[in-house]
Amino acid sequence: MSFTVNVNGRRRRVDAAGETPLLWVLREELGLTGSKFGCGIGSCGACTVHVDGAAVRACTVPLESVGSARVTTIEGLARGERLHPVQQAWLDEDVAQCGYCQAGMIMAVTDLLARNPDPTDTDIDQALTNICRCGTYPRIRKAIHRAARLVKEA
Repeated sequence: MSFTVNVNGRRRRVDAAGETPLLWVLREELGLTGSKFGCGIGSCGACTVHVDGAAVRACTVPLESVGSARVTTIEGLARGERLHPVQQAWLDEDVAQCGYCQAGMIMAVTDLLARNPDPTDTDIDQALTNICRCGTYPRIRKAIHRAARLVKEA
């Protein structure tokens, strides 16, 4: 089947079965490889993208359910050369170790800050369920607080 999806502000036509996970469409059909495959069951968060502004695990979202929704991947988060405040905080705090989970983590955090611009550590613990095998959680928490300040300043 043929579907038209709105990804990172561009309407893109893809030929894929309706039940194909959005993650595979993004990676294999559109070449947007920032979102990673981790578990395939929506548990790890490596594949997190935004659908109409809300963080979702793309490995569990069938293409046919996307419809006319706006999909944003890590590749579409920055505005031109200007990084999103969460991306900038990630660099400032040197968060990434292996980096595999980081795109999904950043997408989950941007959703968290859109809903809660000044999260407490408890808010972060409850909202952020992405898994980092390297265990950079203290740097992630520090970067989230930095990003919250950056968002307020922007």
